[in-house]
Amino acid sequence: MEIKCLIIDDEPLAVNVIKNYLQKIEDIELTDTFNNAIDALNYLKHHKVDVIFLDINMPVLDGLNFIKSLKEPPLIIITSAYTEYAIETYELDVLDYLVKPFEFPRFMNALNKVYRRMNITQPSSEAATTRPYLFIKIDKKKMKKVFLDEILVVESLKDYLKINTTNGRFLIHSTLSDFTNLLPSTDFIRIHRSYTISINKIDAVEGNSIEIDGMRYVIGRSYLEEVKDKILNSSI
Repeated sequence: MEIKCLIIDDEPLAVNVIKNYLQKIEDIELTDTFNNAIDALNYLKHHKVDVIFLDINMPVLDGLNFIKSLKEPPLIIITSAYTEYAIETYELDVLDYLVKPFEFPRFMNALNKVYRRMNITQPSSEAATTRPYLFIKIDKKKMKKVFLDEILVVESLKDYLKINTTNGRFLIHSTLSDFTNLLPSTDFIRIHRSYTISINKIDAVEGNSIEIDGMRYVIGRSYLEEVKDKILNSSI
């Protein structure tokens, strides 16, 4: 399924940055760009989009009032140089808030939220059977689709992560906290400062360690109580 996007920003440089980022990703269609919210409102009267990348400080109609004017807003990702509007935008149910200038990995975090939200909320039968996935950047030019049900263990290696899956291992530039926040807490849990694991892929639990795919991973002392509550207490 192709995701239709719209950019509303009065800064040409900011528009170009988002355009370049979107060009790196499959299944994304940039339908149009606008340098003011009024023209965008007129466009939306006749066209439907899935996601809007929206600046806040714009002439005539700012981004916040633009959102309030929409009866059925699509997913909104704020792109602003100012942080002071964050609380108000979350009250308007925006999906994410990107503070300019933002790098591509942070942009992908926001887009992965789009994938997750659309998989969950889309009412069609196709969406109901869609396997949830993330796109990860494995080199300068290549994005890799990783299905969540294939992830075994995510391991922190200082500034990098090693993602162990049933179809191979991938190294990406990210923190374990940021990546774990992208994963559904019903299926994944952090068990150590260096490990996040798939609950469904656990083969055995022994003492303060977990076995997955023939490998044993220690449960950190500060995580032990939460892990026991979530995993061990559900056993029979």
